[in-house]
Amino acid sequence: MSGSTGLLTEGQDLRIVGFLCNWCSYGGADTAGVARFEQPTDLRVIRVPCSGRIDPLFIARALLSGADGVLVSGCHPRDCHYAEGNFYARRRLEMLKQFLSVTGIDPERFHYTWVSASEGQRWQDVVTSFTERIRKLGPAPKMSGGTGYDEECLKEIAAAVSLGEQCPCHKEKA
Repeated sequence: MSGSTGLLTEGQDLRIVGFLCNWCSYGGADTAGVARFEQPTDLRVIRVPCSGRIDPLFIARALLSGADGVLVSGCHPRDCHYAEGNFYARRRLEMLKQFLSVTGIDPERFHYTWVSASEGQRWQDVVTSFTERIRKLGPAPKMSGGTGYDEECLKEIAAAVSLGEQCPCHKEKA
């Protein structure tokens, strides 16, 4: 840490988790890599079939377990491989943002966005901007004595955030 500001200095690793849609955002990240765009290396990517498939519980767990930030990126609206998955994601993630402050987490540590497979430059901009934001916030505060939220409580929060919806990529095959 540098001085008393609590800010991370350049070169210190952040713990940022990224949930990326397989069809668009993961491709955008790949496009940025192939084009050799310079980008921060603090992001740990988790590839998911669709942003609509991301359970809000995953994000809450990551943040409550000490991740400095969580980034979710999916297809642009009306461009989802599963037709409406990103619309379901947007509703859930917007609700989740409302719940984060209740759990003691700064909502600024969470961000969701849309990046297509052809948008390597946009991917670089998103990752760089989010990493800079998290770097300014500093490391996530440690939850003393645990989070105070047991698994059942987190599941209830996730269920409330999900509004009982299932996106097309979640539906069980009959």
